[in-house]
Amino acid sequence: MNAIAVMEKEMMKKKVPDFRTGDMLKVHIRVKEGDKTRIQIFEGRCIGRRGKGAGASFSVIKETHGNIVEKTFALYSPVVEKIVIGRTSKKKKVRRSKLYHLRSKK
Repeated sequence: MNAIAVMEKEMMKKKVPDFRTGDMLKVHIRVKEGDKTRIQIFEGRCIGRRGKGAGASFSVIKETHGNIVEKTFALYSPVVEKIVIGRTSKKKKVRRSKLYHLRSKK
């Protein structure tokens, strides 16, 4: 096996919850400030998932102080400490795989 395949296999060992587009997520992000690291929580609605395997990513959107903030995270990134599912969209079925219309919602 080459080095890239070994790295991908190691990354895929990370436990990731089964979430879908439309779910409310709390993404715990490792932030480095100077020589200290801390965990910051980014809470919002998942508006899309992309890819499979080690290159998979997802986008989360939230509204803070009247501004809409969108972040895209690599699913198996070492920056993402853990993902916690808040409210799921199981009761209300989401009919789109990408909820990009929430970007312009005010």
